[in-house]
Amino acid sequence: MIIFFFLTIAFQLGGGRGGFGGRGGGRGGSRGGVGGRGRGAPGRGGRGGRGGRGGMAAGGAKGGSKYVIEPHRHEGIFVARGKEDLLVTKNLVPGESVYGEKRISVDGPEGTKIEYRVWNPFRSKLAAAVLGGVDHLHVAPGKKVLYLGAASGTSVSHVADVVGPQGAVYAVEFSHRSGRDLINMAKKRTNVVPIIEDARHPHKYRMLVPMVDVIFADVAQPDQARIITLNAHHFLKNNGHIVISIKASCIDSTVDAATVFAREVKKLQEERVKPQEQLTLEPYERDHAVVVGRYVRNK
Repeated sequence: MIIFFFLTIAFQLGGGRGGFGGRGGGRGGSRGGVGGRGRGAPGRGGRGGRGGRGGMAAGGAKGGSKYVIEPHRHEGIFVARGKEDLLVTKNLVPGESVYGEKRISVDGPEGTKIEYRVWNPFRSKLAAAVLGGVDHLHVAPGKKVLYLGAASGTSVSHVADVVGPQGAVYAVEFSHRSGRDLINMAKKRTNVVPIIEDARHPHKYRMLVPMVDVIFADVAQPDQARIITLNAHHFLKNNGHIVISIKASCIDSTVDAATVFAREVKKLQEERVKPQEQLTLEPYERDHAVVVGRYVRNK
Protein backbone atom coordinates (compact mmCIF):
# COMPACT_ATOMS: atom_id res chain seq x y z
CA MET A 1 0.00 0.00 0.00
CA ILE A 2 2.87 2.35 0.74
CA ILE A 3 4.39 1.68 -2.68
CA PHE A 4 1.03 2.27 -4.37
CA PHE A 5 0.55 5.54 -2.52
CA PHE A 6 4.03 6.73 -3.45
CA LEU A 7 3.55 5.95 -7.15
CA THR A 8 0.16 7.63 -7.22
CA ILE A 9 1.54 10.80 -5.67
CA ALA A 10 4.55 10.72 -8.02
CA PHE A 11 2.29 10.50 -11.05
CA GLN A 12 0.06 13.31 -9.85
CA LEU A 13 3.10 15.54 -9.53
CA GLY A 14 5.06 14.29 -12.53
CA GLY A 15 5.46 15.87 -15.94
CA GLY A 16 5.02 19.37 -17.14
CA ARG A 17 3.58 20.97 -20.17
CA GLY A 18 5.63 21.70 -23.20
CA GLY A 19 5.04 21.54 -26.89
CA PHE A 20 1.70 21.10 -28.55
CA GLY A 21 -1.20 20.29 -26.23
CA GLY A 22 1.18 19.30 -23.44
CA ARG A 23 -0.32 17.50 -20.51
CA GLY A 24 1.69 16.56 -17.52
CA GLY A 25 1.29 13.45 -15.44
CA GLY A 26 -1.49 13.07 -12.99
CA ARG A 27 -3.48 10.21 -14.46
CA GLY A 28 -1.48 7.16 -13.58
CA GLY A 29 -1.82 4.20 -11.31
CA SER A 30 0.14 1.61 -9.44
CA ARG A 31 2.72 -0.66 -11.05
CA GLY A 32 0.94 -2.52 -13.77
CA GLY A 33 -2.32 -1.20 -12.41
CA VAL A 34 -4.88 1.32 -13.51
CA GLY A 35 -5.47 4.76 -12.08
CA GLY A 36 -8.80 5.50 -10.58
CA ARG A 37 -9.37 8.98 -11.96
CA GLY A 38 -8.81 11.10 -15.04
CA ARG A 39 -8.98 10.14 -18.65
CA GLY A 40 -6.91 7.05 -18.02
CA ALA A 41 -9.53 5.67 -15.69
CA PRO A 42 -10.80 2.28 -16.80
CA GLY A 43 -14.35 1.52 -17.71
CA ARG A 44 -15.29 5.05 -18.74
CA GLY A 45 -17.31 4.76 -21.90
CA GLY A 46 -16.73 1.02 -21.78
CA ARG A 47 -18.68 -1.13 -24.17
CA GLY A 48 -20.68 -4.19 -23.40
CA GLY A 49 -20.75 -3.84 -19.62
CA ARG A 50 -18.85 -6.31 -17.48
CA GLY A 51 -16.88 -9.18 -18.86
CA GLY A 52 -16.16 -12.61 -17.43
CA ARG A 53 -16.37 -13.09 -13.68
CA GLY A 54 -14.45 -15.14 -11.21
CA GLY A 55 -11.27 -15.38 -13.24
CA MET A 56 -8.24 -17.01 -11.65
CA ALA A 57 -4.78 -15.57 -12.11
CA ALA A 58 -2.24 -17.54 -14.10
CA GLY A 59 1.48 -17.11 -14.50
CA GLY A 60 1.97 -15.65 -11.03
CA ALA A 61 -0.62 -12.83 -11.00
CA LYS A 62 -1.30 -12.92 -7.27
CA GLY A 63 -2.15 -16.61 -7.60
CA GLY A 64 -5.70 -17.39 -6.57
CA SER A 65 -6.99 -13.82 -6.83
CA LYS A 66 -10.29 -13.37 -8.64
CA TYR A 67 -10.83 -10.75 -11.30
CA VAL A 68 -13.72 -9.21 -13.19
CA ILE A 69 -12.87 -8.17 -16.76
CA GLU A 70 -14.26 -4.86 -18.02
CA PRO A 71 -13.73 -3.12 -21.36
CA HIS A 72 -11.46 -0.09 -21.27
CA ARG A 73 -12.71 2.96 -23.15
CA HIS A 74 -10.04 2.19 -25.79
CA GLU A 75 -11.54 -0.60 -27.86
CA GLY A 76 -9.62 -3.87 -27.69
CA ILE A 77 -8.09 -3.09 -24.28
CA PHE A 78 -9.52 -4.32 -20.99
CA VAL A 79 -9.22 -3.83 -17.25
CA ALA A 80 -9.00 -6.74 -14.82
CA ARG A 81 -10.60 -5.58 -11.58
CA GLY A 82 -9.61 -7.41 -8.46
CA LYS A 83 -7.52 -6.81 -5.38
CA GLU A 84 -5.43 -4.68 -7.72
CA ASP A 85 -6.64 -3.33 -11.06
CA LEU A 86 -4.60 -4.40 -14.08
CA LEU A 87 -4.48 -3.29 -17.71
CA VAL A 88 -4.88 -6.37 -19.91
CA THR A 89 -5.30 -7.50 -23.52
CA LYS A 90 -7.17 -10.57 -24.69
CA ASN A 91 -4.59 -13.24 -25.43
CA LEU A 92 -4.51 -14.02 -29.14
CA VAL A 93 -2.75 -17.32 -28.32
CA PRO A 94 -4.32 -18.68 -25.12
CA GLY A 95 -1.96 -20.62 -22.90
CA GLU A 96 1.10 -18.80 -24.23
CA SER A 97 3.00 -15.94 -22.63
CA VAL A 98 5.53 -13.87 -24.56
CA TYR A 99 7.87 -12.45 -21.93
CA GLY A 100 6.74 -14.10 -18.70
CA GLU A 101 3.82 -11.71 -18.26
CA LYS A 102 0.97 -12.53 -15.91
CA ARG A 103 -2.11 -14.17 -17.42
CA ILE A 104 -5.69 -14.18 -16.16
CA SER A 105 -8.29 -16.74 -17.19
CA VAL A 106 -12.02 -15.98 -16.81
CA ASP A 107 -15.21 -17.88 -17.54
CA GLY A 108 -16.60 -17.28 -21.01
CA PRO A 109 -19.88 -18.29 -22.64
CA GLU A 110 -20.98 -21.95 -22.67
CA GLY A 111 -18.33 -23.09 -20.22
CA THR A 112 -15.39 -21.73 -22.22
CA LYS A 113 -12.39 -19.90 -20.80
CA ILE A 114 -11.05 -16.56 -22.00
CA GLU A 115 -7.45 -15.60 -21.23
CA TYR A 116 -6.03 -12.10 -20.81
CA ARG A 117 -2.44 -10.90 -20.55
CA VAL A 118 -1.32 -8.16 -18.16
CA TRP A 119 0.10 -5.16 -20.04
CA ASN A 120 2.82 -3.61 -17.92
CA PRO A 121 3.22 0.19 -18.43
CA PHE A 122 6.80 0.00 -17.19
CA ARG A 123 7.62 -2.17 -20.20
CA SER A 124 5.46 -0.56 -22.88
CA LYS A 125 5.20 3.09 -23.92
CA LEU A 126 1.74 2.43 -25.36
CA ALA A 127 0.48 0.95 -22.09
CA ALA A 128 1.97 3.93 -20.25
CA ALA A 129 0.14 6.28 -22.61
CA VAL A 130 -3.15 4.46 -22.00
CA LEU A 131 -2.75 4.73 -18.24
CA GLY A 132 -1.56 8.30 -18.68
CA GLY A 133 -4.93 9.20 -20.17
CA VAL A 134 -4.31 9.45 -23.91
CA ASP A 135 -7.57 10.45 -25.56
CA HIS A 136 -7.13 8.60 -28.86
CA LEU A 137 -4.75 5.69 -29.33
CA HIS A 138 -5.93 4.78 -32.86
CA VAL A 139 -4.74 1.19 -32.29
CA ALA A 140 -7.97 -0.83 -32.33
CA PRO A 141 -9.45 -4.10 -33.58
CA GLY A 142 -9.07 -4.58 -37.33
CA LYS A 143 -6.45 -1.84 -37.75
CA LYS A 144 -3.24 -2.18 -39.72
CA VAL A 145 -0.33 -0.88 -37.65
CA LEU A 146 3.26 -0.18 -38.68
CA TYR A 147 5.36 -0.50 -35.53
CA LEU A 148 8.85 1.05 -35.72
CA GLY A 149 11.32 -0.04 -33.06
CA ALA A 150 9.70 -3.38 -32.32
CA ALA A 151 12.64 -4.72 -30.23
CA SER A 152 11.95 -8.31 -29.11
CA GLY A 153 8.20 -7.94 -29.51
CA THR A 154 7.07 -7.34 -25.93
CA SER A 155 4.77 -4.42 -26.72
CA VAL A 156 4.14 -5.63 -30.28
CA SER A 157 2.51 -8.77 -28.90
CA HIS A 158 -0.05 -6.68 -27.01
CA VAL A 159 -0.73 -4.57 -30.09
CA ALA A 160 -1.33 -7.86 -31.94
CA ASP A 161 -3.85 -8.80 -29.24
CA VAL A 162 -5.61 -5.44 -29.62
CA VAL A 163 -5.91 -5.42 -33.42
CA GLY A 164 -6.94 -9.07 -33.37
CA PRO A 165 -7.02 -11.59 -36.21
CA GLN A 166 -8.67 -9.10 -38.59
CA GLY A 167 -5.86 -6.58 -38.07
CA ALA A 168 -2.12 -6.74 -38.69
CA VAL A 169 1.10 -5.44 -37.15
CA TYR A 170 4.12 -4.80 -39.37
CA ALA A 171 6.95 -4.78 -36.85
CA VAL A 172 10.27 -3.24 -37.89
CA GLU A 173 13.40 -3.86 -35.84
CA PHE A 174 17.02 -3.19 -36.82
CA SER A 175 18.80 -5.37 -34.24
CA HIS A 176 19.23 -8.95 -35.42
CA ARG A 177 19.49 -10.18 -31.84
CA SER A 178 16.16 -8.66 -30.83
CA GLY A 179 14.82 -9.61 -34.23
CA ARG A 180 15.25 -13.31 -33.46
CA ASP A 181 12.91 -13.00 -30.49
CA LEU A 182 10.50 -10.96 -32.60
CA ILE A 183 10.43 -13.64 -35.28
CA ASN A 184 9.84 -16.38 -32.72
CA MET A 185 6.94 -14.42 -31.21
CA ALA A 186 5.42 -13.92 -34.67
CA LYS A 187 5.44 -17.66 -35.38
CA LYS A 188 2.43 -18.03 -33.09
CA ARG A 189 0.91 -14.57 -33.53
CA THR A 190 0.25 -14.82 -37.21
CA ASN A 191 -1.07 -11.26 -37.53
CA VAL A 192 2.48 -9.99 -36.88
CA VAL A 193 4.85 -9.52 -39.82
CA PRO A 194 8.41 -9.22 -38.47
CA ILE A 195 10.75 -7.06 -40.57
CA ILE A 196 14.43 -7.00 -39.61
CA GLU A 197 15.53 -3.79 -41.27
CA ASP A 198 16.56 -0.20 -40.62
CA ALA A 199 13.47 2.01 -40.29
CA ARG A 200 15.49 4.82 -41.90
CA HIS A 201 15.17 2.97 -45.21
CA PRO A 202 11.49 2.14 -45.70
CA HIS A 203 12.04 1.48 -49.40
CA LYS A 204 13.81 -1.73 -48.38
CA TYR A 205 10.59 -3.22 -47.00
CA ARG A 206 8.11 -1.54 -49.30
CA MET A 207 7.07 -4.91 -50.74
CA LEU A 208 6.08 -6.19 -47.28
CA VAL A 209 4.02 -3.30 -45.94
CA PRO A 210 0.70 -2.11 -47.41
CA MET A 211 -0.94 1.20 -46.63
CA VAL A 212 -1.60 1.27 -42.90
CA ASP A 213 -4.01 3.05 -40.55
CA VAL A 214 -1.50 4.08 -37.90
CA ILE A 215 2.26 4.20 -37.34
CA PHE A 216 3.72 3.85 -33.86
CA ALA A 217 7.39 4.68 -33.36
CA ASP A 218 9.62 3.97 -30.37
CA VAL A 219 13.06 4.18 -31.94
CA ALA A 220 14.88 6.45 -29.45
CA GLN A 221 17.06 8.05 -32.11
CA PRO A 222 18.03 11.72 -32.62
CA ASP A 223 16.26 11.73 -35.99
CA GLN A 224 13.16 9.86 -34.84
CA ALA A 225 10.75 12.52 -36.14
CA ARG A 226 12.30 12.17 -39.60
CA ILE A 227 12.11 8.36 -39.36
CA ILE A 228 8.39 8.25 -38.61
CA THR A 229 7.45 10.88 -41.19
CA LEU A 230 9.53 9.17 -43.88
CA ASN A 231 7.62 5.97 -43.19
CA ALA A 232 4.37 7.93 -43.19
CA HIS A 233 5.13 9.24 -46.68
CA HIS A 234 5.57 5.65 -47.84
CA PHE A 235 2.85 3.75 -46.00
CA LEU A 236 0.35 5.87 -44.05
CA LYS A 237 -3.12 6.45 -45.43
CA ASN A 238 -4.37 9.98 -45.90
CA ASN A 239 -5.77 11.13 -42.56
CA GLY A 240 -4.10 8.18 -40.88
CA HIS A 241 -2.44 8.69 -37.52
CA ILE A 242 1.03 8.66 -36.03
CA VAL A 243 1.82 7.90 -32.41
CA ILE A 244 5.42 8.63 -31.48
CA SER A 245 7.26 8.09 -28.21
CA ILE A 246 9.85 10.84 -27.81
CA LYS A 247 12.82 10.33 -25.48
CA ALA A 248 14.21 13.79 -24.83
CA SER A 249 17.70 12.72 -23.73
CA CYS A 250 18.24 10.82 -26.99
CA ILE A 251 17.69 13.99 -28.97
CA ASP A 252 19.31 16.76 -26.90
CA SER A 253 20.43 16.31 -23.30
CA THR A 254 21.59 19.94 -23.00
CA VAL A 255 18.10 21.47 -22.81
CA ASP A 256 15.00 20.67 -20.81
CA ALA A 257 12.63 17.98 -22.00
CA ALA A 258 9.76 20.38 -22.75
CA THR A 259 11.96 22.27 -25.23
CA VAL A 260 12.92 19.05 -26.98
CA PHE A 261 9.28 17.97 -27.24
CA ALA A 262 8.30 21.32 -28.76
CA ARG A 263 11.08 21.07 -31.36
CA GLU A 264 10.05 17.53 -32.34
CA VAL A 265 6.43 18.56 -32.71
CA LYS A 266 7.50 21.37 -35.05
CA LYS A 267 9.43 18.85 -37.18
CA LEU A 268 6.32 16.71 -37.43
CA GLN A 269 4.24 19.70 -38.49
CA GLU A 270 6.71 20.46 -41.26
CA GLU A 271 6.09 16.98 -42.67
CA ARG A 272 2.28 17.24 -42.90
CA VAL A 273 1.51 15.84 -39.46
CA LYS A 274 -1.09 17.80 -37.50
CA PRO A 275 -0.44 17.19 -33.78
CA GLN A 276 -3.59 16.46 -31.82
CA GLU A 277 -2.37 15.38 -28.43
CA GLN A 278 0.70 15.19 -26.23
CA LEU A 279 1.29 13.74 -22.78
CA THR A 280 4.27 12.83 -20.64
CA LEU A 281 4.81 9.26 -19.48
CA GLU A 282 5.62 9.90 -15.82
CA PRO A 283 5.97 7.92 -13.60
CA TYR A 284 6.56 5.03 -15.98
CA GLU A 285 9.24 6.72 -18.11
CA ARG A 286 11.29 9.78 -17.26
CA ASP A 287 11.60 12.62 -19.80
CA HIS A 288 9.40 10.82 -22.30
CA ALA A 289 6.35 12.11 -24.12
CA VAL A 290 3.89 10.55 -26.52
CA VAL A 291 2.62 12.71 -29.37
CA VAL A 292 -0.43 11.73 -31.41
CA GLY A 293 -1.07 13.37 -34.75
CA ARG A 294 -3.05 13.11 -37.97
CA TYR A 295 -1.20 12.76 -41.26
CA VAL A 296 -2.50 14.71 -44.22
CA ARG A 297 -1.08 13.11 -47.35
CA ASN A 298 -2.81 15.44 -49.77
CA LYS A 299 -2.47 19.17 -49.20
